[in-house]
Amino acid sequence: MQESPLLEVRQLKKHFPIKGGLLGRTVQRVHAVDGVSLTLRRGETLGLVGESGCGKSTLGRTILRLYEPTAGQLSFAGVDLLGLNPKQLRHQRRDMQIIFQDPFSSLNPRMTVGRVLAEPFLIHRIGTRQELDGRIRTLLETVGLPAEAADRYPHEFSGGQRQRIGIARAIALNPKLIVADEPVSALDVSIQSQILNLLVDLRKNLGLSYLFVAHDLAVIEHISDQVAVMYLGKIVEYTSGDELYAKPSHPYTRALISAIPVPSLDVKKARQVLKGDVPSPINPPSGCHFHPRCPLATKRCSVEAPELRDIGTKSKQHLVSCHYAQ
Repeated sequence: MQESPLLEVRQLKKHFPIKGGLLGRTVQRVHAVDGVSLTLRRGETLGLVGESGCGKSTLGRTILRLYEPTAGQLSFAGVDLLGLNPKQLRHQRRDMQIIFQDPFSSLNPRMTVGRVLAEPFLIHRIGTRQELDGRIRTLLETVGLPAEAADRYPHEFSGGQRQRIGIARAIALNPKLIVADEPVSALDVSIQSQILNLLVDLRKNLGLSYLFVAHDLAVIEHISDQVAVMYLGKIVEYTSGDELYAKPSHPYTRALISAIPVPSLDVKKARQVLKGDVPSPINPPSGCHFHPRCPLATKRCSVEAPELRDIGTKSKQHLVSCHYAQ
């Protein structure tokens, strides 16, 4: 019998109202997340990739109900997240944590690292104050920092060290799911691999599942089991990491993969440059949202929105939202 998924998202939407006029009425809406469906199994990493502004971070925060969804369904470990009242949701959040993109602004500069790491335990009333020192020391050692770091302030650490503190805070309550919101994009390239390897080790040792948000497909390739490619609030391609890189089927995915640098002077790679800019999510294009920039677009693409259909095999699912993908 197949194990039930840890996270199930069905037709999730998040629209932000734009107010205007003397009465402050809603005049337009930003379609940040516009009907996303995905599944995350226990112990796996789902990579969510796309250009800046496509709705990746908003999707992650909506799944955690940091933003309230406009519509859709959310199920976590068999629990309907949208049916929880504030008290129930607060208890559920022990199992759902987030790592923020900016390791400096996500830490309170007025708190010592020890105080930052104590917050989750104090908020959820876990353990005694006498036990906190031991828990904090263990967390710091788990993420590769010395125990003495507990007495220092965030500004005394490098960017990579601050992100380790953010990771320690995220794993403090032994969660099942972590939304990693571009956790390495603000770090030096030399530090990125260290943090990625740390996240991989934590997943193995603690049995974590990740929703890993990034705009860099090379990073996604390193850490993800499944990959969802997002464009203008919608998923346009969704399959396993191996399948995506071996057989990218959506024109947008192919363009993203062609932009990955190759560390060799002997290898020449054909770059697929997209025309124009990402359209505004306030007024998305009709039909396929990608058609104004797509090299394969026809008149059909401008009037008919493609379904996210399976072009894979019986053993391997490969969902693509394109009329002409094969």
